[in-house]
Amino acid sequence: MNNNQSIYIKKEVMARLIEAYLSDDFPENTRLIPYDMRPTGAEVPYRCCIYKERAILKTRLIANLGFPLEDDDERVNLTTYAKEAEARTQISDKHLTVLQQACKGCSSNSIFVTDICQGCVARPCTNACKFGAITVGDGRAKIDPEKCKKCQMCINACPYHAIVKLSVPCEDVCPVGAIKKDETGFASIDFSKCISCGKCISACPFGAVHEKSEIIDILKAMKNGKKVIAMIAPAVAGQFRGNLYQLKTAIKKAGFYDVYEVAKGADKTARNEAREFVERMGEPDATWDAIHPITDSEEKGEKFMTTSCCAGYIQLVNKHLQEIKPYVSDTHTPLYYTSEYVKSIMPESVTVFIGPCVAKRVEGSENPNVDFVMSFEELGALFMAKKIEVSECEETQFNEESSKQARNFGVTGGVAEAVKKALQYENSVKPLVISGLNKESIRQLKKYATTGVCEDGCNLIEVMCCEGGCVAGNATINNVKTANKQIKEVISKSHDIEKI
Repeated sequence: MNNNQSIYIKKEVMARLIEAYLSDDFPENTRLIPYDMRPTGAEVPYRCCIYKERAILKTRLIANLGFPLEDDDERVNLTTYAKEAEARTQISDKHLTVLQQACKGCSSNSIFVTDICQGCVARPCTNACKFGAITVGDGRAKIDPEKCKKCQMCINACPYHAIVKLSVPCEDVCPVGAIKKDETGFASIDFSKCISCGKCISACPFGAVHEKSEIIDILKAMKNGKKVIAMIAPAVAGQFRGNLYQLKTAIKKAGFYDVYEVAKGADKTARNEAREFVERMGEPDATWDAIHPITDSEEKGEKFMTTSCCAGYIQLVNKHLQEIKPYVSDTHTPLYYTSEYVKSIMPESVTVFIGPCVAKRVEGSENPNVDFVMSFEELGALFMAKKIEVSECEETQFNEESSKQARNFGVTGGVAEAVKKALQYENSVKPLVISGLNKESIRQLKKYATTGVCEDGCNLIEVMCCEGGCVAGNATINNVKTANKQIKEVISKSHDIEKI
């Protein structure tokens, strides 16, 4: 499991909030959570004093109740927030918030010289700097911050490793520059730029960037006797101790009416994307033409197509990379097809997508067939609150089994492999996998869009926002290596995808 301490704290806070909601006095028991977690006289493990820790716990609870911290009035207590959460009928469309109480207000990114510097005669640092930002005096190097471009050439050149970069973790990992310090000196998110990749959540060592939860809305629907349907993302198979069929039982024990695999929707996505690939690419060669003739009206002869199932990537395209939009598949996501099916057979149901990242909250909010979104972290907290052990549950079969390729959608390379396997002539697909969106991979995609050509003759680009795929999303609870191992166990017993 992930040993990040901030994840443990978030999980405990969420579990206690769920317990409070299930109690006889939700508002009052919510108010008491910070005091129960940090009672008078208890050890203060992370902050300067017990009052600071309680204040931060309060802000975590406000976010878990579904409210933005940017609008928080310190005079409003948790009982009021709890009552408002239970009474609301609509949730906010902004899914991230910053806990300024928890934010460290890190110093700006900079390159500086440490005391290890020897002021050596060779002057490798000054020779490496092309901007004249480094001089040597009084036996050590000095960097002029006005001239420094943070290219890090001096860091690479120093034989003593005496020059280091001071980083701001959340700013460093954001691929689009959406999080910066505002006039208060604390982190602030520019939602006009944000692609909801969740990298800042994972990177912040203080847990200051937080998702706004919809857990109270989901629990309220259960309490009111609604048929609340869980739609579980393929990556969930790698998150809990116990297999996928035990997990279905556990989710139903937690209060859900039924459970559907989004992998079933992934089967449809893969086959539809395979059809679209053939239409876009035209005839790969004579062998393919003999097997699957394509009419002139179908043939477009494009050079490449990108996948479309990653919500973070689609936000990148819409906000920052419009030039690649013509190359993005028009096929809907697995969640789209799954939620459409569930609503078609149970229109009165309340649908809840359970997924690995904050980007899926955005996709869910834009889909009328998805009522709420819950993260893997929140599902783990629900199990914790209700004392459910997945590995101890009996197995419950799904009405329809998903293919091994669909169940592997959450692993890097899985989507491209599914599209390839869905075709009769698999060799027509020459995939390129972009595992993780960062400044370099965005430049790479921009180049392909500008030139209209993908490197090495590749014609299908799989783009995953998270390095490693959905199994590495910001709201996952298991390490990627273990998650992949568990998913392999699931798919080893599954059937191959149906070919188009």
